[in-house]
Amino acid sequence: MAKTAVADADSGLTGAELAARYGLTVAGERPTLTAYTRRLWAYRHFITAYANAKVTASFGQARLGQLWQVLTPLTNAAVYYLIFGVILNTDRNIPNFIAYLCVGLFVFSFTSSVAMGGTSAITGNLNLIRALHFPRAALPFAITATQFRHLLSAMAVLVVIVLVTGEPITMEWLLVIPALILQTVFSVGLALALARLGSKMTDLKQVMPFVMRTWMYGSGVLYSVKAFADNLPAAAATLIQLNPLLIYIELVRHALLEGAPLTSSTPRLWLLATAWAVVVGVAGYVYFWRGEQEYGRG
Repeated sequence: MAKTAVADADSGLTGAELAARYGLTVAGERPTLTAYTRRLWAYRHFITAYANAKVTASFGQARLGQLWQVLTPLTNAAVYYLIFGVILNTDRNIPNFIAYLCVGLFVFSFTSSVAMGGTSAITGNLNLIRALHFPRAALPFAITATQFRHLLSAMAVLVVIVLVTGEPITMEWLLVIPALILQTVFSVGLALALARLGSKMTDLKQVMPFVMRTWMYGSGVLYSVKAFADNLPAAAATLIQLNPLLIYIELVRHALLEGAPLTSSTPRLWLLATAWAVVVGVAGYVYFWRGEQEYGRG
């Protein structure tokens, strides 16, 4: 085989022709999107194990351990209720403001945490990336899986809050499942896009907290969504209604709470939620894949 290759080289064949004849590929060459997806699926157990390890490590030094998965959302809800419900009195004309606030806070925090983690998914794991060969998209997926586990704990707390505050159990509660699935697809696409951007712009990690805080105020987390229509020009209010996180929050509120104000009809909300999930999920994945050969170099 080696003698044949030498003979071919002596015969004047170009490097590309030799590579094609013997099935050689460029080191670090980006695989096709289909092949990349198959490889990523093959690493699904790695993603799960990595996410589980992250969850365990995040509470490993705390005396109460993983109980903080429940205590953290409860503490956040209590602080925000004290500030916005008691001190600032933003609960006017909102039935069951405690549950209304908790839904917005828990749903928003999921995507916010995924986005923040996605920003440093590459830069924060350079040693792992340079030491092991695996689809780099596994890292943003693992970050999303980690935060999804936190979200499930928060949703368990939320169910208790909703019941304690007097909301009845209805069949509409089941709509929370597809709403969170769509939000997860959107979130992982966002994490993938931010992971590639964060690998190029290291200062992005410093900017993201300000971006997410602004996004939170535009998502109706802390006050009634009717404030947008009452205090903004029509064009700005319409733009706010297209905010994906506002949409996912409203879908969960509509499912769990009776009489929660909405910015749009529920069919429109479901249509927008699906569109955002498909567009951001697919675009983020393709955008990240196109930079696969760049990660960990330099």
